[in-house]
Amino acid sequence: MFIKEKGIQMQKHYIVAGSSSGIGAELTHKLLSAGHKVTGISRREVSGFSGDYTHIQADLADLTTTLPKIEGVVDGVVYAPGSITLKPFRSLSLNDFQNELNINLFGAIKTIQTFLPNLKLSEQASIVLFSTVAVSIGMPYHASIASAKGAVEGLTRSLAAELAPKIRVNAIAPSLTDTPLAAKLLSTQEKAEASAKRHPLGRVGTAGDIASAAEFLLGENSTWITGQIIPVDGGMSSVKLM
Repeated sequence: MFIKEKGIQMQKHYIVAGSSSGIGAELTHKLLSAGHKVTGISRREVSGFSGDYTHIQADLADLTTTLPKIEGVVDGVVYAPGSITLKPFRSLSLNDFQNELNINLFGAIKTIQTFLPNLKLSEQASIVLFSTVAVSIGMPYHASIASAKGAVEGLTRSLAAELAPKIRVNAIAPSLTDTPLAAKLLSTQEKAEASAKRHPLGRVGTAGDIASAAEFLLGENSTWITGQIIPVDGGMSSVKLM
């Protein structure tokens, strides 16, 4: 156990799918720094995590992948893998839509189903999924990713109802975030500045912005929040500057 300002709290065990980079890696660092145990899942193992970290190597977009069972309590599952496929609708194939569903929806379902028995052992467990601002506001060239993330929002609300009151389920809906996944969209100063100007707060998001929201949803200060799609998007979905 470790000491917090308001008393003594037992170490929690969290599973972070997509722990090798971007938001997943940032969240893993935050949880480990807070003294928690993290089991990370990703296609490749990375060094640099300091603390009680265990890695499971798996390609969650591969529907034939079977995740190993683990023993004991899991207090939270975060599914952070994602994709950005931006194409005109006429250029999208059914395979494009299927690939988006595999990584964003079916991978999440597989992860949750695998570790649901462990979550049920926790006194207060939390599941955090990821959507996108493009579900709530129409954006050109986002048909495949918005479709898949819209399904994630439906899964979020359905599971929140089914798993209440013991397991909370929420999703974060970011706008463009500066991670390796978005590198092509921010590859030049001109692109970065144009993207920043589209957001009311004048910048794109950082992995830390999104990871902080996920950490909050996992923690003890959000125990009365479930079934919510929470925008963390620099005001994109709700504010229009004149």
